[in-house]
Amino acid sequence: MKTSEIKDLTTEEIKEKVNAERAALTKLRLNHAVSPLENPMQIRATRKNIARLLTELRKRELTVK
Repeated sequence: MKTSEIKDLTTEEIKEKVNAERAALTKLRLNHAVSPLENPMQIRATRKNIARLLTELRKRELTVK
């Protein structure tokens, strides 16, 4: 997910996406522990998506105050 797409989302949508991405990351890690993933870079991409979402949330927090 690109930064420009994240900026278009509402704060509630971002929070929902963070929860969904965290669940997906947990699932990826468990699957990778059982049997190696075909593309282990998915784990890194998911982590970076979570970071992008959290960064946007934090930026919104700071601009509101």
